[in-house]
Amino acid sequence: MNLTITENAQTRLQEILSQEAQGSKTKVRVFVQGGGCSGMEYGFTMDDEQNEDDWEIPAGSQSVLVDSMSAQYLLNAEIDYIEDLSGSRFKISNPQAQTTCGCGSSFNPY
Repeated sequence: MNLTITENAQTRLQEILSQEAQGSKTKVRVFVQGGGCSGMEYGFTMDDEQNEDDWEIPAGSQSVLVDSMSAQYLLNAEIDYIEDLSGSRFKISNPQAQTTCGCGSSFNPY
């Protein structure tokens, strides 16, 4: 699976895990689910379990988990962490998104 995680995102993921992680096996999971104003939405959560069908994507000294269903929607995407006048957030640039919502948290792949 080809998913790029920028240096800014890697740094922020490391900060989050060092502050929030309960154990050394805790990883950030990136997923896609139905919802949002465009049809599909991105999500992030912490997970201590790695499933058999998960992709493990290197992210600096950590790694990110992506389930097989979400992987098809995140192929060739880039996860970045940005800070601007609107605040700070993870931003996913997804070449498969045909349309996106204004805030960038949801998309439509069709």
